[in-house]
Amino acid sequence: MSGESHAEEHRLTLRQLVARYLELAERFGAPVALSAFGLASSDVEKVFSGYDEDYHISRFFHFTSSAGTVYRIDGEPVTHIAIDAEINSIL
Repeated sequence: MSGESHAEEHRLTLRQLVARYLELAERFGAPVALSAFGLASSDVEKVFSGYDEDYHISRFFHFTSSAGTVYRIDGEPVTHIAIDAEINSIL
């Protein structure tokens, strides 16, 4: 069977999301384009908006907007995310 369907991908656990972020960023705190996560646009918005709505998680997420594909995360237009290393305290 090939990779997961988009419906399954948007259910990334926080641990999976952070692992994928580190694969892309190589270190905590580095900005990564949301498009690099390889999810459909609607899944990017669902996954990141869902985590952004949780205070205990969102305080480690830093969204920015620069060049690149724009997504609506919790209603805000953003292109990149940087995650703090301290997120490990809740994994």
